[in-house]
Amino acid sequence: MMSDIAKDRVAHSLKKRGSVSSLSSHEFRQKEPHRRTKDSLSTVSYMDEPSQRDDASRLTVQMENTYQLGPTKHFPVVAVNHILKDVLTNYLQEEEYEPELCRQMTKTISEVVKARVKDLMIPRYKLIVIVYIGQLNSQSIRIGSRCLWDPKSDTFSSYVFRNSSLFALANVYAVYFE
Repeated sequence: MMSDIAKDRVAHSLKKRGSVSSLSSHEFRQKEPHRRTKDSLSTVSYMDEPSQRDDASRLTVQMENTYQLGPTKHFPVVAVNHILKDVLTNYLQEEEYEPELCRQMTKTISEVVKARVKDLMIPRYKLIVIVYIGQLNSQSIRIGSRCLWDPKSDTFSSYVFRNSSLFALANVYAVYFE
């Protein structure tokens, strides 16, 4: 059993730390199987003591609803079309079709396009950039793609480039991230 002096010391130290003790008047004794009593200490901790401060002195927190049902700024398809035209023309204007070179150029062009579109700082859009480069002979090609998206907020931009030796198709898919 704790003495009264020990109880006062524990209660005093808990009050200093910001806790209220129930030792002094609301002592709870729990019996053990051998009929001995065991002292129990229950505390309630808090951050600030209730005082006579008025409510105006407390900081007010302004809550904001961050859930958005759609984009506040739509994806600029026309600006992205100009980026695609500029990048494809600059990189491929004088190039001849060579399979290994074109394989590397697709990676380079897609990274450049993605970086330039990201520079537009369009919030909450995920970008997918796909570039196809092929040899231009007397053949035709049909490229298709399918996506699952919301037509109100998601969109794409596309541009086709041709010179005497090759063709290139660049697609930028913009998917709104909710």
